[in-house]
Amino acid sequence: MNSSSFTDASSLEQGIKEFQSSFLRIEQEVHQTVVGMKEVVRATISAICARGHVLLEGAPGLGKTLLVKSISNTLGLSFKRVQFTPDLMPSDITGTQVLTEEPGGPRRFVFKQGPVFANIVLADEINRATPKTQASLLEAMEERQVTVLDQTYPLPQPFFVLATQNPIELEGTYPLPEAQLDRFLVKILVAAPAPGELKEILARTTGTVTREISPVFSPSEASTQIARMQSIVRHVVVSDPMNEVIVRITGALTPSSSFATPHVKQYVRFGPGPRGAQAIVLAAKVCALLDGRINLSFEDIRSVIKPTLRHRLILNFQAEADGVTADDLIEEIRNAK
Repeated sequence: MNSSSFTDASSLEQGIKEFQSSFLRIEQEVHQTVVGMKEVVRATISAICARGHVLLEGAPGLGKTLLVKSISNTLGLSFKRVQFTPDLMPSDITGTQVLTEEPGGPRRFVFKQGPVFANIVLADEINRATPKTQASLLEAMEERQVTVLDQTYPLPQPFFVLATQNPIELEGTYPLPEAQLDRFLVKILVAAPAPGELKEILARTTGTVTREISPVFSPSEASTQIARMQSIVRHVVVSDPMNEVIVRITGALTPSSSFATPHVKQYVRFGPGPRGAQAIVLAAKVCALLDGRINLSFEDIRSVIKPTLRHRLILNFQAEADGVTADDLIEEIRNAK
């Protein structure tokens, strides 16, 4: 399923089938331990297929950490978890130079890798650390490398940050800076389980029977298989009219744009930038593949604009006073298009 294999329509069609099969197997396996959250699970796996990072927001105890662990185990990738706390330091994440001395040899500094050196890094409760520590992930998320002192170290590939955060209304949280929010492909809201789902959670977690996850890919083939899935995503065709739709959507949410709506001009300080438009395209491409198509449709775009744009809108004080959220403004644009 690599890029060089897509030489004709037949190979593309085969690539789509392989993508759908692998995706559905991953999804099914994750649900061995994760109850409900179908849209959350699909959106998270889709972001990984689009080579993007994921921010999961919800109250404590809703299964966000379990979801990330389950996806990691299902994919067969290396996994590290970092619990973000106010006293966490940047070097606790990236690693640091350690002075060592071998018997009979000179002293020298050796780089000791931090937990960021893994395929999937769970940044648990990321907004409970200080802004300085939060910023230690900026280079890793964008360039997929870490610089310590004057040395740059590449991160394992593939590399994903799956972060969880509590709503900012809770005690002990530090809002993520806009520059870091923009590096997440999607922000997914995790809601409380429905009564039926809660009943199933109790049955699974308070008895003697536990469900185990079987990796869809072996550790030796996981990186290659995921790279292949990411490759077919890039081959989905986006027509010029679809690009125009995306330009108008992002423009409608930018107060300085000629496409901006009255409510956007009233409530938004800054709209989504180019990363927002790129995120829409990549997330929508995954939707197209899951529907068995190699071309983007308007419905693909419409289905992903909330998770890809909600964290990229910077609202003003009037919006907060009037109880207007980013989702409210996006929904207005979504219904108008």
